[in-house]
Amino acid sequence: MPEDTENKQKSMKEHSDKLAKLGMDLSKIQFSYKVEEKTSKGYWQKRIENFKEYNKKALEYYNQVFSLIKVADKEESEKFLLQISKFRQLSLSLIEIMEKIQENPSIINSKDRQQSQWSREIKNNITEQSNKCLQHERDMNSYFRDFYEKHLKDVLE
Repeated sequence: MPEDTENKQKSMKEHSDKLAKLGMDLSKIQFSYKVEEKTSKGYWQKRIENFKEYNKKALEYYNQVFSLIKVADKEESEKFLLQISKFRQLSLSLIEIMEKIQENPSIINSKDRQQSQWSREIKNNITEQSNKCLQHERDMNSYFRDFYEKHLKDVLE
């Protein structure tokens, strides 16, 4: 039995080290969910590229969190896996909205008095979707911090 506990601790430590490295990589990307009213295609193309890069690294990070949680508590890891899935869906939706804006960037301009209903909806959608992504990431990080405090802190320190 002590060997099993030792293996579990070793596995947690490995996952924790990988997680720390991914966290550092993720912090270097520094993507902001704040919606800017920029009306150039180039801006939106770059924004989409930056978000895709951020999202890829964020998914790696959250998958590593999942792996760490799974070592400690399989049931809790399954709950976290659902959160990762929701984050992936929210992210894909945000990319779709940004691509619509990239095709016609003037729709994001709030000073345009002749905006169509479609333009206003897309502008509202990007703000709403950005907020959902940000809030969901905050919730995931909060969940992990709580889990870490309760189940991992003593083992990893």
